[in-house]
Amino acid sequence: MPTGAETKARILEAAAELFHKGGFEATGVATILRHAGAHSGSLYHFFPSKEALLVGVMERHLQALRPTLLDPAERASDDPIERVFALLELYRRDLRITGCTGGCPVGNLALEVGDRKPEVRALIEEYFSRWVRRVRGWLEGAGDQLPAGLDRAALSRLILSVMEGGVMQARASGEIGPYDASVAQLRGGLALLMERAVRERDASREPAVGAESVAPREDRGHEERDHAERRSPLVPPAAGVGEPGPGLAPDPSAEEDDSALDRSAWRNW
Repeated sequence: MPTGAETKARILEAAAELFHKGGFEATGVATILRHAGAHSGSLYHFFPSKEALLVGVMERHLQALRPTLLDPAERASDDPIERVFALLELYRRDLRITGCTGGCPVGNLALEVGDRKPEVRALIEEYFSRWVRRVRGWLEGAGDQLPAGLDRAALSRLILSVMEGGVMQARASGEIGPYDASVAQLRGGLALLMERAVRERDASREPAVGAESVAPREDRGHEERDHAERRSPLVPPAAGVGEPGPGLAPDPSAEEDDSALDRSAWRNW
């Protein structure tokens, strides 16, 4: 015979899955009980109302954030910036599994009920705050891979927006393409920031004007080769272009002014 804790866990699991798929308002208590294999007395013993059950579901999401998303992404790579993309890949995997009908369950709830239920809203805010803090820690751990004056807190929130926006567009279209395009733009933007960081490091090593000696040409050649070897895998050469690209091959159909705007926006971070 299942214990009370096991019954509660089944109810929370069923409710979380159903709220994710169909939304909070559209999911009836009877449907939750049927999926959980529980009686109404058991549900109301643990949760006096459907709203209390929603709070329980959000607390469950909050507890699962580290072990199911943040920690696996951190273990996926030793490179702090690649950890960001490992995290985004986990959301992509969910979109693929669900046929672009899933996405971020907390983002779904935020849109549906976040502005009407203060207790749930506080839990949603805490969930996203923890998400952003971990990503910010990775960006800070990247050190001089990124420009010294970069606002890494703001960038971490932008990354959250890219994920949520990409998920929303993928769900709307029923295809993974919009999510992939959003992540690709983020990767290209980070590549531009990393190029800027390389220039900053090179400038800091340049001899002062009027210095008595300049490194011989052969030594400068070694330095250039060393510099090339240190370049991040996020900045591969663009196909068919002599100079290294920003990490994405240019779209020939894009207007030149739009391209210049995109590049300058990232360089101003």
